[in-house]
Amino acid sequence: MTDFAINPASTALILIDLQHAIVGRPLAPLSGPQVVAQSVRLAEAFRARGCAVVYVRVLIDEILKLPADTPTTRPPDAPPLPANACELVPEAGVQAGDVLITKKQWGAFYGTDLEQQLRRRGIRSIVMAGIATNFGVESTARQAFDQGFELVFAEDAMTSISEELHRFSVQHIFPKMGRVRSTGQLLQALGK
Repeated sequence: MTDFAINPASTALILIDLQHAIVGRPLAPLSGPQVVAQSVRLAEAFRARGCAVVYVRVLIDEILKLPADTPTTRPPDAPPLPANACELVPEAGVQAGDVLITKKQWGAFYGTDLEQQLRRRGIRSIVMAGIATNFGVESTARQAFDQGFELVFAEDAMTSISEELHRFSVQHIFPKMGRVRSTGQLLQALGK
C-alpha cells in the first residue's frame, strides 16, 4: 500500500538528460544504464496509464558559461563532443507522443516551452528522474516548485557524479519540495 495516488490526467513524468554524453559517465550511487532502465520502467507504466512523459536533453556546448570557482562546463580546449553526445540514448525508449525538451542550462524550464507544454496538458504534478540528481534534476525541480507544481522524486531512478551529492539532495532538499519515493512505490501509486 502506498501513501498517495497518482492522477494520470494531471501528472507528468520528466526524465532529465538520458543522453550519450551523460549516461556513460562515472556516476553514483547508480550507473547511467541503471538509471535509464528504471526510467524506462516508469515511462512505460506512466504511458500505459495515460500520463504525459517528457524527455529533456541538454545542448552541452551551449550551456551558459559564467565565471565560477569550479566550472561545470567543458573547458574551451576540450576535444569536440561526439556527434551524438546531446542525443538521448536509444535505450531511453522515447515514443511518438512523448514531449522532447531541449535546454541550454541545468534547469529545463528557463528558455524552453516546458511550462507551456505542461500547462496545456493540465499537469499539476511532476515525477522527476534522471541525471544528475543535484544538477539537472534539482534545478528543474526548484523551478517547478517555484511555479506551483507538486513534485515527486524517483530516488532510485536518478544518480549523480558522487553518491554524497546524490544523497544530500535526496535527503535534505527534495523532502522540502515534495515526496521522495522508489520506483516500486511510484508504480504502486499508478496502480501497476
